[in-house]
Amino acid sequence: MINRARGSEAVPQQRRASSTGAAPAWRGRGAAGLWRTQPQAQLWEDEPRGLRGRLSQLGPARAVLCPLGEAVLSVCDPHSSMKGGKQDSSEGTRGARGKMTLPLALVALISAFGSSFQYGYNVSVINSPAPYMQDFYNRTYLERTGVPMDRGFQTLLWSLTVSMFPLGGLFGSLLVWPMVNNCGRKGTLLINNLFSIAAAILMGTSELAKTFEVIILSRVLMGIFAGLASNVVPMFLGEMSPKNLRGAVGVVPQLFITIGILAAQILGLHSILGNAEGWPVLLGLTGIPSLLQLLTLPFFPESPRHLLIQKGTEEQARRALQRLRGRQDVDDEIQEMYQENLSEKEEGQFSVLSLFTFRGLRWQLISIIVMMAGQQLSGVNGVFYYADRIFESAGVHSSSIQYVTVSIGAINVVMTLLAVFIVESLGRRILLLAGFVLCSASCALLTLALNLQSTVSWMSYLSIVCVIAYIIGHAIGPSPIPAVMITEMFLQSSRPAAFMVGGSVHWLSNFTVGLLFLYMEAGLGPYSFLIFCAICVATVLYIFFIVPETKNKTFMEINRIMAKRNRVEVQESKELRDSYPLSRQEEKKSLSSSEM
Repeated sequence: MINRARGSEAVPQQRRASSTGAAPAWRGRGAAGLWRTQPQAQLWEDEPRGLRGRLSQLGPARAVLCPLGEAVLSVCDPHSSMKGGKQDSSEGTRGARGKMTLPLALVALISAFGSSFQYGYNVSVINSPAPYMQDFYNRTYLERTGVPMDRGFQTLLWSLTVSMFPLGGLFGSLLVWPMVNNCGRKGTLLINNLFSIAAAILMGTSELAKTFEVIILSRVLMGIFAGLASNVVPMFLGEMSPKNLRGAVGVVPQLFITIGILAAQILGLHSILGNAEGWPVLLGLTGIPSLLQLLTLPFFPESPRHLLIQKGTEEQARRALQRLRGRQDVDDEIQEMYQENLSEKEEGQFSVLSLFTFRGLRWQLISIIVMMAGQQLSGVNGVFYYADRIFESAGVHSSSIQYVTVSIGAINVVMTLLAVFIVESLGRRILLLAGFVLCSASCALLTLALNLQSTVSWMSYLSIVCVIAYIIGHAIGPSPIPAVMITEMFLQSSRPAAFMVGGSVHWLSNFTVGLLFLYMEAGLGPYSFLIFCAICVATVLYIFFIVPETKNKTFMEINRIMAKRNRVEVQESKELRDSYPLSRQEEKKSLSSSEM
């Protein structure tokens, strides 16, 4: 039975007995008003619906997935390995800690591979085959007109090919708010696949059709796809995850972005597909992840918060939560959703305009703008642009530069994977601060090294160290964490508009750096990195003084923290159960009476 009592009285909560006959967990409410739960190590070990039990059904695949799942559990719940240790009171909240169940893991992998992976893939897919694609532009123009293409016109066409992707990303970000509110999170991801599949077909057949215009059009379509995916996937996964796994699951999209970049770099090697014959196939491969997501994602539930708060279908939300959590008792999360819904009823759904004018969200909005702008304006594209010549100045042969680029991509993947495992133990603030500090220091030292490498021989090696240090710093904090913070700092009614704003800032900043960096580099040379250093320092100062830690907190708890900073009051019921439907309360009371 489930029975909540006031004061310090402890109340038993029935749980499924383990195969070893473990006693049920007890929880109670102490004088401080915090829910206390005994360590769940034994329950997680033997829970038949837990991650280990589900993965054991996968046959040979469990050899790979089981160690990863155990590592996630050990990091995300450090108390699970304690024998009889007491629970950290700072994390005292209602109910049991969430587990990484198989449905949650699969929906995260499918969403990230089908959407986020392609964002990263299309960021770098045209870098390696660029000479062969430009030759195709020239040949096609010559066949049509009988005269060679003017060099200035060729530069214009290639600039459009590169720049249409971030511009399409901006258009995609502007579609986030209307699409997720009308089609849902899962529905938006499914519809979004059509952009990618259409673009893949057009790019893959462009050489056969002898038209380069469709490549430019396809880059716009892929940009729209990436703009939607980069915002909807973190929102979707953040709303589906339990609070103690929300950060780790929220970093998964960025992990797959880096994997996509690495995959494009590997497949783009001259010996594989980065050649005159293989580049159409290289561009067309982007449709495969979308096709897989289109076929598999419909079998997984929609975001429970969208189902309950926006569609008002409690039973669907309950079934979705039960499937994602691997247990029948999900009343704590249902109640928390009702409380969130109650606190937002007066404001209703936020548009972008109302988001900018509502005092209760002022600091949240400023924070996401600062973090998303800092993420792109911190110089990550400039560092990658300089990387090739830095390695060449250190003595790396030009024919080996592409392999060095692949190694940088691998470092990016490894460090983002590390962020998945440490974000729940160290917290969001620490990773953001450490990442931006490392980036600012790297930019400052890189400026010094680039200026002195002609006179001091070992400075070229210091430049390499600075590039690697910068990539490590950006991968653990500035790259993955801002999207997680948008999910956590906004409630259901304002989250779509917040992602729309954050995504627009992301893509505008990306486009701005791509447009201005060549002029900065021409005018300032290595001193360009001092500008990036200053931006990193400013972002560090803002995060240190303004942005709170959101680790292991519910959306309502984070909302209360930000309400104090905004100097507004949060509308809440006196008791959490008051926000629960009366019919459900009566049903629970009758069940309790029948079991006593």
